[in-house]
Amino acid sequence: MPDFWTSEILWGGVGTGVAWLITISLLVVGAAGCFLPVLPGHLLLFIAAVAHRLMLGADSGLQWWSFVILALLMAASQALEMLSGAAGAKWFGGSRWGALGALAGGIAGMFFMPFGLLLGPLLGAVAGELVIAKQQPRPAVVSGVGSVVGTLAGMGIKLALGAAMIAWFFLDVFLIG
Repeated sequence: MPDFWTSEILWGGVGTGVAWLITISLLVVGAAGCFLPVLPGHLLLFIAAVAHRLMLGADSGLQWWSFVILALLMAASQALEMLSGAAGAKWFGGSRWGALGALAGGIAGMFFMPFGLLLGPLLGAVAGELVIAKQQPRPAVVSGVGSVVGTLAGMGIKLALGAAMIAWFFLDVFLIG
């Protein structure tokens, strides 16, 4: 990392205590964002690590490859969050149209927080099954329920990946780096 980004000129002599206060604050808000849909939790966790490195430089204890690991965990979390409803619909016997409907409903549901996170995939899967796949109502609803189960499972995985990001940060700062 170029010296300018961690220089005294840019940060104006931010002390270790202030750097840790900012880092911990970002980690706490990021952890809350892993289960509160209105906050970009994993992104905030990644930003906490970057800010920590920028404020403390080489003394931060973070290695460059830690950012790769944190970025991969963040990307996996976002991908799983998007695909979990579609996977649940398919797991419960839905067609590909139900899975695509759950995916589209999940994306649309993000704009209608917090209820849209569960209702979007449900309604999308049911609509995909009824309108495009021409299914009967019962299998369409089963596919919709599967999308909700998948979405809830995705939320659990999202929490676990957030915890893994926090754990990796502290492991690298205190044990590895």
